[in-house]
Amino acid sequence: QVQLVESGGGLVQAGGSLRLSCAASGSIFSINFMGWYRQAPGKQRELVATITTGGSTNYADSVKGRFTMSRDNAKNTVYLQMNSLKPEDTAVYYCNLRVRTSAWTAPRDYWGQGTQVTVSS
Repeated sequence: QVQLVESGGGLVQAGGSLRLSCAASGSIFSINFMGWYRQAPGKQRELVATITTGGSTNYADSVKGRFTMSRDNAKNTVYLQMNSLKPEDTAVYYCNLRVRTSAWTAPRDYWGQGTQVTVSS
């Protein structure tokens, strides 16, 4: 099986920065997709950022220019650097990896446990 462990959330003032990490461990043959999502109270989970195996990134319009997603393939870890944080960024952030555990198994989605990010005004 595959385990994802997130870290790095917390409380920060508006304009501040946080860096989230998501480390994957277990039976990992390949990682096909990496993404960060967030869910604010009373709202649906939304996609924040994605990164391909080649390192190309995409971001939600609401975070473009402020958030940067990166990956360390050797460590099976993805990061989300969040700068110029706003109160509306307050949410639980989840990492999502689509992982194949062997060459003959289909990719499957795995989720981190979620980490709370709170931005005060």
